[in-house]
Amino acid sequence: MFLRRVALVLALLGPMLLPSAGNVQTNSNKGPPMRAAAPPVIVVDVKGAIGVGTGHLIEEAMSRAQRERAGLVVLRLDTPGGLVSATRDLIGTVLASPIPVVAFVAPSGARAASAGTYIAYASHVAAMAPGTHLGAATPVQMGAPPGPTPQPRRDGDKPESEGGGAMERKILNDAVAYLRTLAQLRGRNAEWAEKAVREGATLTADEAAREKVVDLLAGNLGDLLDRLDGRAVRTVDGEHVLATRHARVVEVEPSWKSRLLAVVTDPNIAFILLMIGVYGIIFEFWHPGFGGPGIVGAICLVVGLMALSVLPINLAGLGLLILGIGMLAAEAFTPGIGLLGLGGMVSFILGGLFLFDPAGADIDFVVAWPVVVGAAVTNAVLFVGLLGMILRVRRRKVVTGTEQMIGLEGRVVDWQDGQGHIRVRGEVWSARAPASLEPGAPVRVGRRDGLTLHVEPKEGT
Repeated sequence: MFLRRVALVLALLGPMLLPSAGNVQTNSNKGPPMRAAAPPVIVVDVKGAIGVGTGHLIEEAMSRAQRERAGLVVLRLDTPGGLVSATRDLIGTVLASPIPVVAFVAPSGARAASAGTYIAYASHVAAMAPGTHLGAATPVQMGAPPGPTPQPRRDGDKPESEGGGAMERKILNDAVAYLRTLAQLRGRNAEWAEKAVREGATLTADEAAREKVVDLLAGNLGDLLDRLDGRAVRTVDGEHVLATRHARVVEVEPSWKSRLLAVVTDPNIAFILLMIGVYGIIFEFWHPGFGGPGIVGAICLVVGLMALSVLPINLAGLGLLILGIGMLAAEAFTPGIGLLGLGGMVSFILGGLFLFDPAGADIDFVVAWPVVVGAAVTNAVLFVGLLGMILRVRRRKVVTGTEQMIGLEGRVVDWQDGQGHIRVRGEVWSARAPASLEPGAPVRVGRRDGLTLHVEPKEGT
């Protein structure tokens, strides 16, 4: 009886259990769902002073990130600052990027001073490695004389009194407003941003995290990507949820064009290129047709002028530079080294020192004084010494070619009816003279007509 009841229950429940078992078997064959591969992460190093080459490098990195459909761009910062114009262009690129950008001050010992602080504030996420620091974002004031670099202030120090003229205050207030705007845009500490500009305040990595200047700390790039995974970031095209764990990392190396721009836009290199260009063209004028100095000079001059077009130029410094070259060139036409030569050297040195406008950068952006002094001495040697020597050589008597026979002395070999032969430097030449000459008489060559010499009796014989 019991077995009959069990059989009846199984008969009733069997059709209901079999489909479920089948479904379980079917689902087990499918396996767990596969997770989509994380988009790549573009990493670019921003090292040294920020200039035109840095801006071009960032543009290349952003273009590659869009081509490869990257999910994140990491700017690994270690910079003392740089050009104001280049920094603003770089920040504009970051703000307009549809791909999230992370500013990572790394490795340990790195810094994000001046322009680096602005970039960190502008990025969608700001991170720092232990042993790094940022801040000291005070702009260089216009017209400030060169001197020792002011020490950055730390939080709690007494701020200096704000002095200076209207232009200095205008530059300072503009920098404060710019950094506060970036802080408010990214939800970071705007009060400390103002202190970084007005007082040159700095923070270590731990202090920056406590002050909410940066979003997180990470020991290295791998640690950073792990901490960013799952984080929501808003860009110009909406909100992005970062998937960075186990993502493929693509290191972007600077191209030849970025490297070239970084080299030629260095103030010292640009200054040297200009001098080489001027020397080459002047030498070509002195020796037309030679070609080499003119070609090299033209190329260096064009590259130097290209560098000047993107650098903050002080027109007064450029004018002093040109005036100094002109005065040194004029000195070559006067005997000795006088007032023109000394004035030219002084004008040239001052022009080189003030060639670049310090207000266009937040670091010491000037031509090094050893380069300026070396160029001034070179100019003095070339223009005063070499050009003076060339002018003295031009005044000398020609000693080659047809003219070398003029003034030479010889003796008559034979003579008849106003013509004959004379011996000059061991050679016998046909000669003519209005006077009657005796064999062996000394004569002097007056002029040459083809292979015939016109002579006259030597005086005192």
